[in-house]
Amino acid sequence: MSAKSRVLVVDDDETVREVLRRYLTRDGHDVIEAGDGVTGLNLARSAGPDLVVLDLMLPGMDGLDVCRELRRSSTVPVIMLTALGEESDRVVGLEYGADDYVVKPFSPRELALRVGRVLDRSRGAGQAAAAGAAGTVAATADGALSTDPISRTARLDGAELALTGREFDLLHFLLGHPGQVFSRAELMERVWGWSFGDQSTVTVHVRRLREKVEPDPARPSRIVTVWGVGYRLDPGAPGPRADATSGTAGADTEHRTAGSDADHGSAP
Repeated sequence: MSAKSRVLVVDDDETVREVLRRYLTRDGHDVIEAGDGVTGLNLARSAGPDLVVLDLMLPGMDGLDVCRELRRSSTVPVIMLTALGEESDRVVGLEYGADDYVVKPFSPRELALRVGRVLDRSRGAGQAAAAGAAGTVAATADGALSTDPISRTARLDGAELALTGREFDLLHFLLGHPGQVFSRAELMERVWGWSFGDQSTVTVHVRRLREKVEPDPARPSRIVTVWGVGYRLDPGAPGPRADATSGTAGADTEHRTAGSDADHGSAP
């Protein structure tokens, strides 16, 4: 069980909040609550939660807008609750910066376990995230891209990158295994400790990482796709980025470019 933390639960259903409060308190967490998006966003900014459980469908401001606004200034882990079962709906939440999602109706025990896992990873305590490289800085051969698991910071050309906890875990793992190919199922299990779940979460986080570390996210040269297998980090030295801090150019065109997304074609 993870150490005591403060968890913010944002859901307009009082029953859901009560059940989650009971389970999370039983695990030793402090729980604060909000019943609408605006209040939830204000609490997320002012109360300093260690993790946010955020419903997608909220009055006033929906969960996607709350997550997007929160990501402008915070990397606090977010677990999205959604009653929408379509993969495209869940992927949107990940695209907006959620670290994980749970589809309603859900098992409160399962959600509490996921909260503990995400909190552990955010503290750098996840064994799978370290994957044999615990306590050591991982970097590309040219030193331009690096991760430090102690401070949980990533840098590109000396500038610190704004990564979510899940993005950091994935990048650190790949940097620690340069040139090795991993399927999406392998990445889910070895990076985040999941032996089940929707593999599209890997696809989304790879895409988001490419937007932040690639010279041209539409034509990735660092995190590349091995068609029909999975993803590989190439430790070479691509040319300088046009914009080292942003880059959404590849987000919508990625599936049309060679080597960009293992999901389009013969997916692993």
